[in-house]
This record gives sequence, structure tokens and C-alpha cells, in this order.
Amino acid sequence: MITGITGQDGAYLAQLLLSKGYEVHGLARRSSSSDVNLSRLRWLGIEKDVRIVDGNLLDLSGLIRTVTAVKPDELYNLAAQSFVASSWQQPLLTGQVTALGVTNVLEAIRLVKPDTRFYQASSSEMYGLVQQPVQSETTPFYPRSPYAVAKLYGHWITVNYRESFGLHASSGILFNHESPLRGIEFVTRKVSDSVARIKLGLAKELRLGNTSAQRDWGHAKDYVRAMWLMLQQDTPDDYVVATGRTSTVRTMCEIAFSHVGLNIEDHLVIDEALFRPAEVEILLGDPSKAKSKLGWETSVTMEDLIREMVDADLARYRKH
Repeated sequence: MITGITGQDGAYLAQLLLSKGYEVHGLARRSSSSDVNLSRLRWLGIEKDVRIVDGNLLDLSGLIRTVTAVKPDELYNLAAQSFVASSWQQPLLTGQVTALGVTNVLEAIRLVKPDTRFYQASSSEMYGLVQQPVQSETTPFYPRSPYAVAKLYGHWITVNYRESFGLHASSGILFNHESPLRGIEFVTRKVSDSVARIKLGLAKELRLGNTSAQRDWGHAKDYVRAMWLMLQQDTPDDYVVATGRTSTVRTMCEIAFSHVGLNIEDHLVIDEALFRPAEVEILLGDPSKAKSKLGWETSVTMEDLIREMVDADLARYRKH
């Protein structure tokens, strides 16, 4: 069972699990304006292969009913209000969904099926104002946004349920991971989408905030494999999932523009309005524990990832 199955990670994880012969159930939240958005699952060609269940992390009784009906062997909690910028506009909702929502899922498992193996999507944003140059499982956290604070609660409540109730509950502290399925509001996809539109004559500029911020970027397909590996271990634990390499937002933009033969200077506009109230300047993960204990490795470089995203956005616009 995957909460957040309609998101980037949920879709790639569903694809991975289906390829391994799993029966996959996905918890999805309906909105009044539309049916469940299955566009990412459709893009991967698997929307008919997963079983969608109505649900919401804020509804404990619904979660209990779902866990009772599905009886999952593994439950991956990927649902969240996951956009950092929105968390300043919606700090209470972010706290309810991204923090307390985790407790609801853990409670449903504890009450109904305590042998379910649980995965919590933790985040490198929890490190925030970094306390060490390279962040590992033992680096102190210093969250710098309502989103990061909420993720930190979700992380520690997972540890708490593991230690208090003996649940097989693991957290992956995932650094930035992207793909052609990334939401348009995230900076990598904003860049790939804008570069594609500029290349096709549909736009002239790319507006960004702080381009000197540095991130450790990997491919979501690699990162969901780490999630699965965590739940195959005899002992639950927490793992940093990262490439161990950092690049600035500007470098990422340069790769995207040069891929389509454009000069970044002709199109990039720095917009003060897009700066965060509290910036996280650099994130760089140490994945050595995941490599040694899980046997996990990345397979896609940041350069290839950005080119794949630009090509996918070009293909999307050409189809229209």
C-alpha cells in the first residue's frame, strides 16, 4: 500500500513493486473539482494495474478501515503537503498532514496489523541550517520551514513507534530527487519546462530566486529502490539517500539550456520575490550507510537527469 501514489515517488514506487510481482494499493485523495489525478501513473502505463482506495491522512477512521481491508505487508507513507514554499502559506495544514498524518498511519498499523512493514518519507530539508558540511544519519537537524519542521515530527514519531511498539518502521532521509514526473512547482521541473518552452518559442525567460543555493540531486527511480530495500531488511532503521554530490541551481540551469543549444544569459531573470523567507543554502548527503547496508547505488547522473527532464517537456509540448 502506498499513500501519495499519485505523486512522483508514488508512481515510480508502484512501477517498481508491480515489476516485482506485488499487488499494489494506492491511497488517493479526491477533490471536488476532479477525479483522482492519475496522470503520472498513466505516463508510466500502470494506471490500470494499481488499486486506488479513497483516503486522507487526516481521517484515522478511514485509515483503520483501509488497513483492515487491504492488510498490507508493506506500507509506504509518501503522502504529504510536500512543497516547501506552500508551507509558509499553509503552515497549519502542512503540520496536520505532513506531521500528524504520519501518526494516524502508524496508529492504524499498530491497532490493526502491527506486522506491516512501514516506510516514512523523511526529507533532507530537516537539516536546514546545516550543522555539518556533509549530512549523515547522525547530523543534528535544524529545520528552516514549516514543511521541514513537520517532516521532523514525522521522522521522530516513526522512531518512537519503532522503539515503543516494536513496529518494523524505517525512514528514508531523501535528498532532492527529480524526474520528468516532478511537479511543475519544483525548481528542477520549472527549469526543464521553461527551457522547453523557450526552445519552442513559447516563452522568452526563466524567472528564479536564489540560484546560488546548492542541492544534492538524484533520480526518483533510484530513490524509490532504496525505499523498497529498507523494508526488505531484518531490522528497521533510518537511512540517508543521496548522491553525495552537490550542484548550484545555476549549474543545473546551465546544463538544461546548453542541452538545447541556448545561452543562459539571454533568458535567466533573477526575481527577488521568489527568494524564501529562510533559505537552505546547501544540502549534501552522505549515502555510505545505504550503500553498505542496503547495497544501494545511484544509476543516473545529475546531468543525465536534467537532460531527460528537458527532453520529456519538449515531447509534451510538441504533442500539444
